[in-house]
Amino acid sequence: MKFYGSTDLDTSQPLNAFYKRLMDQVPDVIFNLLWRKDNTYTLLFCSESVNTVYELSSEELLADFVGAINSRILQAYQRSFYVALHRARKHNVPWDYEYQVELPLKGYRWIKVHANPEFQDDGDVLFYGRMSDVTQQKEQEIRLMGSEARIRYALEAASEGIWDYNLQYNEVYFSAQAMKMVGMEPKEVVWTQEQWRSLIHKEDLKGHMKAITDYIAGKTLRFEHIYRVQHTTDGYRWVMSRGQIVEFTKDKKPYRAVGTLKDVTELKEKEINLARTITIIGEQNNRLSNFAHIVSHNLRSHAGNLKMLLDLLKTADENEKAQMMEHLEGISDGLTITISHLKELVEIQTEVKNVKEQINLRRCLKNILTILHNEISKHSVTIEINIPLDVTVNYNPAYLESVLLNFTTNAIKYSSSDRKPVISYDYAIENGKKVLYISDNGLGIDLKKHKNALFGMYKTFHKHQNSRGIGLFITKNQIEAMGGKIEVTSEVDKGTVFKLYFNEEG
Repeated sequence: MKFYGSTDLDTSQPLNAFYKRLMDQVPDVIFNLLWRKDNTYTLLFCSESVNTVYELSSEELLADFVGAINSRILQAYQRSFYVALHRARKHNVPWDYEYQVELPLKGYRWIKVHANPEFQDDGDVLFYGRMSDVTQQKEQEIRLMGSEARIRYALEAASEGIWDYNLQYNEVYFSAQAMKMVGMEPKEVVWTQEQWRSLIHKEDLKGHMKAITDYIAGKTLRFEHIYRVQHTTDGYRWVMSRGQIVEFTKDKKPYRAVGTLKDVTELKEKEINLARTITIIGEQNNRLSNFAHIVSHNLRSHAGNLKMLLDLLKTADENEKAQMMEHLEGISDGLTITISHLKELVEIQTEVKNVKEQINLRRCLKNILTILHNEISKHSVTIEINIPLDVTVNYNPAYLESVLLNFTTNAIKYSSSDRKPVISYDYAIENGKKVLYISDNGLGIDLKKHKNALFGMYKTFHKHQNSRGIGLFITKNQIEAMGGKIEVTSEVDKGTVFKLYFNEEG
């Protein structure tokens, strides 16, 4: 055998002694173990490192391998130590095993044995291997496992899962807790991004994609999005996903992103319920405002007509008194109906929709025109009614009365002095919806200028002494409270058309 290197090598030194000195420099215990057919063990060789690793001399270990090992190895590992050795021999696989020993000086240490079997012609087996002190690595591993366990327990306690997205391969790792959130078996999985997106509610998918795009584009400092995912047995659950990019390619493109997934269903449902409660309170406040307006507007109209007739009655002759009494009787009947409707409205606690009823539209309009008879006569207003006799609408009586009263009084109030006022009431069905057109030839409204403020509170568009800017605001709220809507077309000095849509549901 030739050696290449320094010429100072003492070639007279026996080769085995050279290798022995070399192996004694290795911190691991190098050994050669013979396992005979009769299941007895003989240690043929071990390096001097055994003094450090086992706190035994090589002579002690060579003299009684089993006894020396058993004197150091902890009781809990003794049986499995030899079971691993037997398994290596039986299946002709490496002998790999980690175990713990107790040394006189160093105390508890972790040892790892690794040896390869070599079968002999006579049936014996030789194991060539090493024993290493892996205490430091094992303690680090235990600490790491402890840290991972603490993180895992903390995430589970906080109902949070982990995701790890490889953008290059379009693969996403999901932790067991993440899978549990969607009702699947709580085990780690690797999915494509498309598989996860298939669980996202279709109404939330666009927002989810935008949140990702904005983050990658640098528009947000961190990815965060709340959305719904489909649960296997519980419909949809709300989750909050947070994360950030942690690795980039050489050309600075996103490569890997990690983050957490938290079930926020309970919190989101409370938020939704709170918003619903606020909406209900807002609706109730609107209804309270509507009620106050109905009281002031409707009763004021009756009171004004009564006062006007009573003043006229004082100076009227017998024929005029008889005619006025008929008007008084009509106003009285209208007042009784209005008070009855207001009483019903006071009794409403929550949903106005619960007190809808079928109302004959033409008859209701006739009652309003009777109430406003004096105003109509005073301004010489021509009334055109093109509503079939049998048309009914599902509406709250007090609201319908208030709406018709408002539009009619406005049409009279803002009539033009240049022409005789005409108010038309037309009925149609459009796309299955009942529609009432209220048209006039009055002053009109400049919609280019006032369209956005048309239905605002305290908004007026003409210099009329009785304009308070409340009528259209309240009327719009009343119509929408009934589930309907209102549209308007108007031209200055030509007139206005209000288009009322009725909602027959509920």
